[in-house]
Parts: sequence; C-alpha cells; structure tokens
Amino acid sequence: MTPRLVLASASPRRSALLADLDLAFTVRPPHTDESALPFERPPDLVARLAREKAQARVDPGELVLAADTIVVIDNEILGKPADEADARAMLTRLAGRDHEVYTGVALADGTERKLRLVSRVERTQVRIRAMSSAEIAAYVAGGEPMDKAGAYAIQGWGAIYVEAITGNYTNVVGLPIPAVEACFRELGFELDRFRRGPAG
Repeated sequence: MTPRLVLASASPRRSALLADLDLAFTVRPPHTDESALPFERPPDLVARLAREKAQARVDPGELVLAADTIVVIDNEILGKPADEADARAMLTRLAGRDHEVYTGVALADGTERKLRLVSRVERTQVRIRAMSSAEIAAYVAGGEPMDKAGAYAIQGWGAIYVEAITGNYTNVVGLPIPAVEACFRELGFELDRFRRGPAG
C-alpha cells in the first residue's frame, strides 16, 4: 500500500513543483522556529530546519516531505524581507553579483514502528544582472519579492533579472526535485508510486 504523502510547507511554489510531477499529496504546514543557531553554517541551517519540519508531526502511514531555502551573499543569510525597504536593500545588494541558494530537503517515514528520516542539501549559484534603483523600486512595488528569500522569484517576474545559474533550477524555486527523488530512494520508495495516474 502506498503511504500518504504530506508536504510540510505553506509555499505555493513547492506545491506547484509537486503538482507538475502529478504527485498525489496533501499540504500540512509546520510551525517551526526558523532562527539560525550561533555560528551555524548555511547548509547546516537548512538541513536542520528541513529535518525539524519533516518530523514535527508524522502520522502513521505517512511520508512527510519538508524543505527550507535561504539566499546567501558575502556569507550572510538573506531571508524574507521584513518590509519594502528591506526588499529594496536586498535587491540592491544582489544586483550585478553572484550569490548562493541553499535548500535543505528532508523526508520522514512514518510507515514503520520507528521513525526514519533522511535529508539532502542542494546548492545553486545565481547571478542577478545590474538593476537600476527604478527597476528595483518597481519590482518591489509589484509585491512579488515580499515573501521570497532574497526578495526575488526566479519563476516569476524576477526571472528577467537572473542572468545565469549554476546548479539546479528547482532548487532556486525552493524544492530541488532531484534531491527529493534521492530521499525517496534512500528510504526505499519509488517517486512514481505517488503519481495520481491517468484517472487523477
């Protein structure tokens, strides 16, 4: 019997990526403190948060998939902007430069007596082209940056400012699909078992 797949995330972008694969899943966002620990490195932070989100609540017969994504420049983590001024400051800092996107992915298996948990971390390098202050102001005023790590969306209007990426595209969206598939395989599940199929 195929376990129930739960996405532990409120992100519409992560839901869309799974829906594009025609996977059957339900959404159950966790309530997790996403603060970094002192001296915590970016890959360690996203791995820890993804694991905490995945195992926050796993019911019997479920696989719970979770992720956490951050943007890093000059060894500093850029989360979601607090307000429009913060978003403009982030974009001003990113414009004309390379930065890194890290996503931690975790999968918790509640189908057996003992909880099993696996995780992966994906890194992608992104270059944002030079942007004028007017472009930044207009982009922020449109609202898209406000709930995005680093204040831009590569799958939205922000794509016109992304000059190049080195690494996985879906990682920058917020859910690296190859890492997801690797987690399923490590726990002994084939991802295609969770597809809705022709009738779905």
